[in-house]
Amino acid sequence: MNLEMLFMLIGGLGFFLFGIKIMSEGLRKVSSERLKKILTYLTKRKMIAMLVGAGVTALIQSSSAMTVMIVGFVNAGLMTLKQAIPVVLGANIGTTFTAWLVSFLAVFKITHYALPAVGIGFLFMLIERKPGLKHWGEVIFGFGVLFVGIGFMKDAFEPLESSKRIMDIMVNFSHYPILGVIVGTAITMLLQSSSATIALVQLLALKGLIDFSAAIPIILGDNIGTTITAQIATIGGSTGAKRVAWAHTLFNVFGTAYMMFLVYSGVYKRFIEWLVPGPFTTKNIMVHIALSHSAFNIFNAMVFLPITSWLQKLVEKLIPETGDVISVEPKFLDRLLLDTPILALDVSRREIIRMLGLARSALKNSFEVYSNGNVELVKKVERREEAVDNLQAEITRYLIAISMENLEHEEAEMIPVFIHSVNDIERIADQAENIVELGMRKLEKKLDLTEGAESELREMYDITMGMIEDVSLGLENNDIEYAKRALEKEDIINRMQMDLRNEHVKRLNEGTCGVYAGMVFLDCVDFLEKIGDHLANIAQGLLGGFRWE
Repeated sequence: MNLEMLFMLIGGLGFFLFGIKIMSEGLRKVSSERLKKILTYLTKRKMIAMLVGAGVTALIQSSSAMTVMIVGFVNAGLMTLKQAIPVVLGANIGTTFTAWLVSFLAVFKITHYALPAVGIGFLFMLIERKPGLKHWGEVIFGFGVLFVGIGFMKDAFEPLESSKRIMDIMVNFSHYPILGVIVGTAITMLLQSSSATIALVQLLALKGLIDFSAAIPIILGDNIGTTITAQIATIGGSTGAKRVAWAHTLFNVFGTAYMMFLVYSGVYKRFIEWLVPGPFTTKNIMVHIALSHSAFNIFNAMVFLPITSWLQKLVEKLIPETGDVISVEPKFLDRLLLDTPILALDVSRREIIRMLGLARSALKNSFEVYSNGNVELVKKVERREEAVDNLQAEITRYLIAISMENLEHEEAEMIPVFIHSVNDIERIADQAENIVELGMRKLEKKLDLTEGAESELREMYDITMGMIEDVSLGLENNDIEYAKRALEKEDIINRMQMDLRNEHVKRLNEGTCGVYAGMVFLDCVDFLEKIGDHLANIAQGLLGGFRWE
C-alpha cells in the first residue's frame, strides 16, 4: 500500500466516522425527548424493550451511542439493570441497519448523491431560526459525508485488487476464523465504531479482496470490539452502569463463542447462502455480509432474551454492590392510594423524607470535596442531585394528582406546603453542587484557608447538618418540637454568617488570608446559609400545618 492509498483510506475513514457522528447527533436532537420517554416507559416487558432498543438504535445509527445512553440512564437511576439488558440486546440488532445502508452502494450508487446531500444539509444547518430544520440538516449532511468517506475508501482499495499478499492474508482468515475474530475485535476497538469495521469489510468484499468465508469471523469480532465504548463510558460511573456495560460485553462474547462452532463447520455460511439464493456477485456480496451481521445479532438476542435474568445475576456477581446505586424512582408513591387522599399524602411525606435524606448525603459528600479535596465523591454528589431532581418532578406530579380528588380542607391546605417543601429540598441539593464547584476551584488553584477559617466553616456545616436532622425527625415523627429546634439553629447560622464575614475582613486586613481563598470561603458560608433558609421554610411548613393525624 503506497502513501496515496493510505491517505485516501485514513481520510475516507475519517469522513465516514464524522458522518456517522453528525447524522447520529442530528437524529437524536430531532427526537431526544421522545427517545427518553420511549426508553423509560416502554421497557417493562422484555420483548418490547428489545424491540425499542433495536428501533431507536436503527434511528440514531449507533449502537455505541445507544448503549452509552442506557448506561447514563442506569447511572442516573432512571432505568434498572433488569430493564436495560433487553434494550442493549435490541441495540445490537438495530446497529446492523448501517451495514444494509452501505450495501445499497453496490446497487444504487448512492455515492453519486453524497456531495449534493452535503451541500443541502449544510444549507439547512445555516438556518438558525428553525432548530428542527437545522437538526434535519445535520442528518442530511452527516449522511452525505458518510458516503463521501465510503467513496474515498472504495477508491483506496482499487490498487489492492491484484495484490497477492492481501489475497494470502484473506486465505488465512478463511482457514483460521479465530484470526478474523481477533482482527475484527481489534479494529472496532481502535475505531470505536462497529459500523466502520463492517463498512471496511463490505468494501473489501466489493473489490474482491476478501471472500465471504473470511468476512464472517471479522464480523463476529466486530460485535465484541464495539462493547469497549460502553466500558469506557462507565469509568467513574455507578455499579449499575458498570453492570450494563458488562452485560453488553458478555452477551457478545458468549454469542461469538458458540457461533464459532457454526462458522468452523460451515453451517453459518451455508445458512446465509440459503437466505440469499444465487451465485456470489459484486452486487450481492455486500448484502450477504449485511445479512450475516443481522442474522447473528437477531439469533443471539433471541437466545439470550429468555435468560436475561441469568445474565443479570452473572453480572451482579462479577460487579458486586458498592453502595453507590441510587434509585430515582419513587419508592412509596402508589397511584392506587389516590382514592384515599390521607394515605396518599402520608406516602408523599415518606417520599419527601427520603428525598431530604438524599440531599443531606449530597451536602455531606460535597463538604468532603470542599474541605479534603476528595474528588472521588464528585460523581456521588452529581448522582444524588439528579435523583433529587427526578423525585421533585415525580412527587409534584403525584401531589397534583391528589389535588384532583375530593379533599378535606386540612388535606387541601397540605398540598401547596408539600410542593414548596419539595422545591426547597431540590434547592438544597443544588447548593451542594455549588459547594462541590467551590471545592474543585479550591483544589485546582491550590487555595489554602487559615486554620481558624477551616474551624469556623466546619462548625457552621455541623450546625447545618444538625438542622437537616431536626427537620427530618420532625417530618418523620410529626413533632413540632424538632421544627422549633431547627428554626433556632437557623438563627445561629444567620448570626454565624455575619460573624464569619467580619472575622474574614480582619484576616484580610492582617494579611493572613489570600483574596481568592477568602472569596471561596465566603461563597461557602453563603451557600450554607441559603441551605439553612430552605430548611427553615420546611420547618415553618411543619409548624403551620405540615402535619397529619
